[in-house]
Amino acid sequence: MLIGLCGRSGSGKGYIAAMFAKRGIPSIDTDRVYRDLTGPSDVLSPCMEDLKERFGAAVVSADGSLNRAVMRSYVFGPGNAESLADLNRITHAHILRRTMEEAAALREQGADIILIDAPLLYESGFDKKCRAVICVTAPEEKLIARIMKRDGIGREDAEKRLRTQKSAAELADKADFVIENDAEKDILQDRVDRIITALRSLQPAAEISEKQ
Repeated sequence: MLIGLCGRSGSGKGYIAAMFAKRGIPSIDTDRVYRDLTGPSDVLSPCMEDLKERFGAAVVSADGSLNRAVMRSYVFGPGNAESLADLNRITHAHILRRTMEEAAALREQGADIILIDAPLLYESGFDKKCRAVICVTAPEEKLIARIMKRDGIGREDAEKRLRTQKSAAELADKADFVIENDAEKDILQDRVDRIITALRSLQPAAEISEKQ
């Protein structure tokens, strides 16, 4: 059973995923998958080959990795909507394929529930592969503080990043379960455990509507 895990930047999805892991539920971080697909390599990955074909050789660094500075110049800014859409279309397809391969490997190892940690869960179509979705939320000020500390950026840049993402209300409304990441570790673990209990009781065709 694949379970989507989403949340805005700074919500602490990785921290919550680690709590699920302590209970034997592994996760696949699609950001990490993306880095693997576009990282340094002697032989270009199929993803990098597709990006090179669409955007040109300049997006490939000398070590075979994605030249992110060049790519940003191609896809961000006025008049670049089509290029950004192509970038997302190409990368989402490859990330989905690799993620499903990793999920299959985890199933072979005995995992019966697997979290798919995808910041762009709905935009990428990952939600259609998931039996249910968990949304991690936190107060806006906590999000800003976490982003500033994690990425070493100022408040204005942190706020700008959040403005480009779906709102907490929209993500929570679409999700089947919501975890408010604003409490001590023991309380959060209890919230996680209650969701695990609910997930293990699901039947394949059951509808989920409970909010934790």
